[in-house]
Amino acid sequence: MNDDNRLFDLAGKTALITGGSRGLGLQLAEALGSYGARLLLTARKSNELQQAQVHLQERGIDAQWFAADGSNEADIAMLADAAMERLGHVDILVNNAGASWGAPAEDYPIQGWDKVFNLNIRGLFLLTQQIGKRSMIPRKYGRILNIASVAGLRGNPPDAMQSIAYNTSKGALVNFTRTLAAEWGGHGITVNALAPGFFPSKMSQPLIDKLGDTALIGNSPLKRLGDDQDLKGAALLFVSDAGKHITGQILAVDGGYTAV
Repeated sequence: MNDDNRLFDLAGKTALITGGSRGLGLQLAEALGSYGARLLLTARKSNELQQAQVHLQERGIDAQWFAADGSNEADIAMLADAAMERLGHVDILVNNAGASWGAPAEDYPIQGWDKVFNLNIRGLFLLTQQIGKRSMIPRKYGRILNIASVAGLRGNPPDAMQSIAYNTSKGALVNFTRTLAAEWGGHGITVNALAPGFFPSKMSQPLIDKLGDTALIGNSPLKRLGDDQDLKGAALLFVSDAGKHITGQILAVDGGYTAV
């Protein structure tokens, strides 16, 4: 096999994927595992993680799991320990876990704000810090892929969503990506983000039910929602040798929604 054919090869690599039990996280696990990475999935619910493991193993993918609350500092420390013990080291960290809370800004509850930020930003930072310090920096190698959102690139259409904490957290994640890329680039670590548009998921389904597919894709040049394959190629680019000279970038995977 020539070098060009190995650009996306992840054989021998290890990956820790948060929020990996369903939705976009499970899609990313399918992609990385299909290209040879050994996986450790994490989420809060053991039963969903077990189901995801069976699903991946049926595809011939080496997948383990560890249940943890990504907003809890003690759980994050145990997760980092488990990742080092089970994988030996972490080559790829996919920060996919996220939460949202809907309410008008003027009445937004502080518990909702804290729930979103504790998982989407604080917990994400703490896990990234642990994996970077304990595995990636000492080994002078790492690929960090953050799952942001088009919600972090723009506001919401009037009367569509009331998600100020979610949008703000994803905006913070966009600049977290750029800043960490600059700081850790000298360690051989790349840090990039995907900003998905509207994809069917447990988090987005209430909005899809409320507004309908037509309203959500009305301004999208490709005129459709994302499907279960649409994130995989972009993710593989960022976590493989194909993207080794790309860092600090945010790629919208949104059917052109943010281009118009």
